[in-house]
Amino acid sequence: MSASGAVALLYYHSLFSRPPLKMIAQIFLLILLLQSSDAKEGSQFSIREATIPEIQTAFKQNKLTSKSLVEFYIHEIQKLNPIYRAVIEVNPDALHEAQRADEERKANAPKSRFGLHGIPILVKDNIATKDNLNTTAGSYAFLKSVVPRDAGVVEKLRESGAIILGKASLSEWAHFRSSNAPSGWNARAKQAVNPYVATVDPCGSSTGSAISVATNMVTVSLGTETDGSILCPSSANSVVGIKPTLGLTSRAGVIPISPRQDTVGPICRTVTDAVYVLDAIAGFDKNDAVATKKASKYIPEGGYLKHLKSGGLKGKRLGIVRAYPYFGFDNDIETLNKFEKHFMILRKNGATLIDNLEVTNYDDIQPLFIGEVIALFAEFKIALNAYLKELVTSPVRSLADVIAFNEKFANLEKIDDYPQDLFLEAEKTNGIGKIEKEALKNLTKASKNGFEKLMKENKLDALVTPYSYGSTVLAIGGYPGITVPGGYDENGAPYGICFGGLKGSEPTLIEIAYGFEQATKLRKPPPINDH
Repeated sequence: MSASGAVALLYYHSLFSRPPLKMIAQIFLLILLLQSSDAKEGSQFSIREATIPEIQTAFKQNKLTSKSLVEFYIHEIQKLNPIYRAVIEVNPDALHEAQRADEERKANAPKSRFGLHGIPILVKDNIATKDNLNTTAGSYAFLKSVVPRDAGVVEKLRESGAIILGKASLSEWAHFRSSNAPSGWNARAKQAVNPYVATVDPCGSSTGSAISVATNMVTVSLGTETDGSILCPSSANSVVGIKPTLGLTSRAGVIPISPRQDTVGPICRTVTDAVYVLDAIAGFDKNDAVATKKASKYIPEGGYLKHLKSGGLKGKRLGIVRAYPYFGFDNDIETLNKFEKHFMILRKNGATLIDNLEVTNYDDIQPLFIGEVIALFAEFKIALNAYLKELVTSPVRSLADVIAFNEKFANLEKIDDYPQDLFLEAEKTNGIGKIEKEALKNLTKASKNGFEKLMKENKLDALVTPYSYGSTVLAIGGYPGITVPGGYDENGAPYGICFGGLKGSEPTLIEIAYGFEQATKLRKPPPINDH
């Protein structure tokens, strides 16, 4: 019964049983008590650590609005971002978008039934948004440039009713500018900080996307990966990251490194939230037509949410490679000992572990991996120049322009703290020549005769690797991977466990990752959220 209903009932009863003055005093006291009780009931919902389904339930029960949700995150960003440097910009239109979502929900608009409707999301600052936000990859060279349109994934997010809260920080140029710069550094936001242990590498390039989610500065985020940049920061910051099959999500409007390896994927606190985001962004995009059309065949009818199954580990065949770099644990005894308990959990929950797997032709495969760097330099120059020419306005129109810009402003404070050696190497390339073609051929061989052979011959559903150790194998072949929080070391630093599979195996990987997550529930928020 509501407070007003209880008071009315009491008042009716009191007319026949209480002296007037005493009655009035008691009614007044009861009103205060009941109002206080109702306020407490309404405030029981906590935004911090809330999942998408929990937030949607709170919306429906009128315990939360999108506006109050966005206001909460803006406040948290103002409080925490000066410490963690995870957000480059907040969308000045975010509150307006939230109010519109609230109105759509009140009107029961069709869009309001989507899972991401009214949910704030941060997108990595190399993903274009056609709004009042900049898209800079953390570089001053791109500041005030104007993109022609939303990135394909952003367009899908808007269609799903998600609120673009802002741009997440990153390792500048997705960590493809300087070999000396630490993970999480860019000229605009400076150094991102791991919220669990400040001295621990936040890892990869989607650092801001992972840190902002881990610290509850946003509900969910998007990252990008060329090699490890979703999986590694997710592992290092105790969150879930999905690196999709190449082309499952559009790369159109993303500042590129390599169309052959670039992917866009969710970084979230739970597997469930990551799957909600994946469902929203996967699919065909005319501006990335070749890759997205090819990968669209992998999307299951009805989407990915149905693969959040209890008991998802039952019957799964999981491979463990202990002795070989790129494929697993690299004979790292300390890491192997740390993960033995995880192997036991996987077995206990119904998975079959195919342990001590041999990569029989490893000596022939291992030298082929050097081709990745050779190919990436040439691909980066070609892809970046094409991206820059599409911009409506920009101070730079080629990689050579970017290099010149950085050299011109190198001595200015807050502009350039690290050399641009990777840019310089890329600028030396001249298209896909004989050397690059050989490198690409070798990478295809490494994928076919390495990972694919290992998976198929052993009939594996997934390969299990620690941290993001398997990222290069997944990257060069365009294969998917999911990392889930695996625990914390003796210093409190997080680490993840990664499940990688063949192209299009996201449904199976989701079942495995969700099964492990539900069996362990290892994630805990960083210490800042305890204060």
